[in-house]
Amino acid sequence: MSKQTLSFQAEVAQLLKLVTHSLYSNPDIFLRELVSNASDACDKLRFEGLNNAALYENAPNLEVRVSFDKAAKTITITDNGIGLSQIEAVEHLGTIAKSGTRDFMAKLSGDQKNDAQLIGQFGVGFYSGFIVADKITVESRRAGLPAAEGVRWSSAGTGDFEVETIDRAERGTSVILHLKDDASEYLNTWKLKSIISKYSDHISLPILMKKEEWKEGENDQPGEMVTTDEWETVNQAAALWTRAKKDITQEQYDEFYKQISYDSQPPLATTHNRVEGSTEYTQLLFIPGKAPMDLFNRDKAAGVKLYVKRVFIMDEAQALLPTYLRFVKGVVDSADLPLNVSRELLQESRAVKAIREGCTKRVLSMIEDLAANEPEKFSMFYNEFGAVLKEGLGEDFANRDRLAKLLRFVSSTTDTVSVGFADYKARMKEGQSAIYYITADTLAAAKSSPQLEIFRKKGIEVLLMADRVDEWALNYLPEFDGTPLQSVAKGAVDLGQLQDEDEKKALEEAQAQFKPVLDRLKEALKDKAADVRATTRLVDSPACLVVQDGDMSTQLARMLKQAGQAVPEVKPVLEVNPQHPLVRKLEASDNFDDLAQILFDQALLAEGGLPEDPAAYVRRVNQLLEKA
Repeated sequence: MSKQTLSFQAEVAQLLKLVTHSLYSNPDIFLRELVSNASDACDKLRFEGLNNAALYENAPNLEVRVSFDKAAKTITITDNGIGLSQIEAVEHLGTIAKSGTRDFMAKLSGDQKNDAQLIGQFGVGFYSGFIVADKITVESRRAGLPAAEGVRWSSAGTGDFEVETIDRAERGTSVILHLKDDASEYLNTWKLKSIISKYSDHISLPILMKKEEWKEGENDQPGEMVTTDEWETVNQAAALWTRAKKDITQEQYDEFYKQISYDSQPPLATTHNRVEGSTEYTQLLFIPGKAPMDLFNRDKAAGVKLYVKRVFIMDEAQALLPTYLRFVKGVVDSADLPLNVSRELLQESRAVKAIREGCTKRVLSMIEDLAANEPEKFSMFYNEFGAVLKEGLGEDFANRDRLAKLLRFVSSTTDTVSVGFADYKARMKEGQSAIYYITADTLAAAKSSPQLEIFRKKGIEVLLMADRVDEWALNYLPEFDGTPLQSVAKGAVDLGQLQDEDEKKALEEAQAQFKPVLDRLKEALKDKAADVRATTRLVDSPACLVVQDGDMSTQLARMLKQAGQAVPEVKPVLEVNPQHPLVRKLEASDNFDDLAQILFDQALLAEGGLPEDPAAYVRRVNQLLEKA
């Protein structure tokens, strides 16, 4: 085929402009990305070669070669992996609609160091070559195609690219970077080796460069380093997780984490173990220091990388960790799974179940270690991931008790997210029989809830919970270490031994004396309230709303409605304070029904809800103000 000139997809053109003009803070990443792509191409050949050994074409040893030509000012990265057909070259190098380029550009913050980390995350690593090159040529042939069906792709990184058919005897791909004048520092063996050592040392393929040796000068001329024709391996040529822990520095672990996570910061915690027994596997797992923007999107694919006998199988093996640990990054390399394992088979495999249990326990051990020995790091972890950790109460019954011990909350006696259930139990008042908590839309709403008034009066600590997941999660945790958990917004208040006989007697008398008013309130609010009763839980407020034990809270019902889910109608119970002046004046009021509605709506507002008819509420309040 003759040479063709084609236009880039519009988003690629935008991206190229961005890369060539903005991402200069860490130009070394171009080599990291291109070597990573070359390694991926070899992994793909390994995978396809499982069912078609002919793809190896009598060259079974996979490798990546990096070379440079000072005279031509070029760097070439060559792999003998799967290669590209002409159609694939046009599709993958000219259009990247599936790689999330728009999202990539939307996330650029102006912090160039962090922006550079995003390149690989969105599958646009190839284009990082334009950071140092004003032209890139790609020559490739897909494994299995005849030599005459090679392809050459070239572009200056502007609005178009050229494609033509070439003869290429070797399978695989060569990426040739024609360097800019200010990038000549990369025409140096030591410079390229140091970048490979930093970013690509863990790659399991050998990365080869030509040896250099010292040549003495002649006739009093100085000596110099000259490049030989002999190739040498410049990386460890062993996957990081296969090496002994004693041979790996924390810096190497951190760089590997950054490579697989596209994070610019080191992880909070690292674990590296080889598990032997009925199921054999190696795990290298990391807890990030920062949550991704889509952490609460449970539908997004997430998970660790899966290798089988060092052969890469899939990027996001979700079956290897429960969903509530979706923030964990890392690698699992199994010796027991078949090389052709699929996502469907993963769901059914007994070996995968064992790996999942082992990885879950290992991650929880990491978190427990942070909580016990590194409180500052644990606080950082919990601020980022505490809410998703709570999901485990409903998803992971086997580890429910371990998870419960890791949870932290604000309480009525502290403003920091630092109170665990064990801390709470240790300072419970004598005679207290339950761990009390309240859920609300916000911490401010929880702190100011009327339902806390009697607890404050008696000095009883209450845990304050404002994460969206809290009430759902606590449905799966009825007790902690033998002590029941009790929502202060559910059921009638019962402080047991903490409530003296005089208080109980006073409540009984109030219920009897106040019965006519309660009956009228029930009638006036029959469409809104399931019941109306007097209470001792209120000190300063006239009324509050609670739900019956076992019912969904009004807060959870609102949240589910906002999410578009169908919610069964749950009428709350209105509890009134018979000692409050407003309530005492109800019986003699000429506006009983209006006051009843206002009392209910104000109780609803106090817990973060809105009246069903805000205009009617405002009208009733205005009428009372006019009379006042």
